[in-house]
Amino acid sequence: MADDRKRPIPWAAPVRIDDVPEGGRHVELTTDEPTRAALAAYAELRALPQASATFDVRRRGRDGLHVTGEVRATVGQTCVVSLEPMETEIVEPVDVVFKPAASPQPATEGAAEETGEADAPEPLVDGTADLGALATEFLILGIDPYPRKPGAVFEPPAVKGADAGPFAALAKLKGSSESKK
Repeated sequence: MADDRKRPIPWAAPVRIDDVPEGGRHVELTTDEPTRAALAAYAELRALPQASATFDVRRRGRDGLHVTGEVRATVGQTCVVSLEPMETEIVEPVDVVFKPAASPQPATEGAAEETGEADAPEPLVDGTADLGALATEFLILGIDPYPRKPGAVFEPPAVKGADAGPFAALAKLKGSSESKK
């Protein structure tokens, strides 16, 4: 995939921490055709007929957010065996914590264990979590990089005798040049 840091993520759905009540907030995201086309190009897919996300956003402490839910999509890809178009259903669970971006500090070994969390929290940027970018990230994580249609089996070409193989033509050339000497 191309360098994603230079390309803007085409699905944006910012949620400010101030807009999340103490009881939490339920967010359902759907995509329109232009957004799906941009996401398909961003993720290098043949097509993206459907993409949506459902999130429950809750406050975590005074200045953080906890986002749970799932991303669902139908992705159009090309089978790596038959080279035929195919569609795959993706359902990716999401469970992410956002905290304010801390000032840069040297990384210490075991920092995640010190906080008691398996993964380091994602940064809140100006008090905002972008749920569209989060959904895009989990969509891409769910894409099979080597999609295979059910029942597709790779069968290498049959090798027939010593004259077959990748260097058979070279061997013939070598044999004909030696006979001329």
